[in-house]
Amino acid sequence: MSSSFLRTAIVIAAVLALPSLANAGQPFDAKAFQASQAAGKSILVDVTAPWCPTCKQQKPIVQEIEKEHPDLVVYDVDFDSAKDVLKQFRVQYQSTLIVFKGSKEVARSTGETDPAPLRALVAKAF
Repeated sequence: MSSSFLRTAIVIAAVLALPSLANAGQPFDAKAFQASQAAGKSILVDVTAPWCPTCKQQKPIVQEIEKEHPDLVVYDVDFDSAKDVLKQFRVQYQSTLIVFKGSKEVARSTGETDPAPLRALVAKAF
């Protein structure tokens, strides 16, 4: 095996090991969410569905907002499988974003894909 081939293989392996940019946030976990609330953190609950074109438009914007606000905790909720969580948050539609400052809901949006209003939405938690 040539050293150039080996270097290329190592670079590819390193890139594949990086966290996927397709997944902003972390999967919703009730205990982690409650702990984030108790700690007074800024939280974004992102209700998505893999088949939703609006969700696909929102995802890169949410990722950018995450980079801009490293203290923001983002939880992904799968619209198709997390019906109990949807009920808890009174969510009827995918592409819903809910912003909390600690235990208080401070903003909510459904279907918004313009980066400026989404940034303003999240800014209410800071």
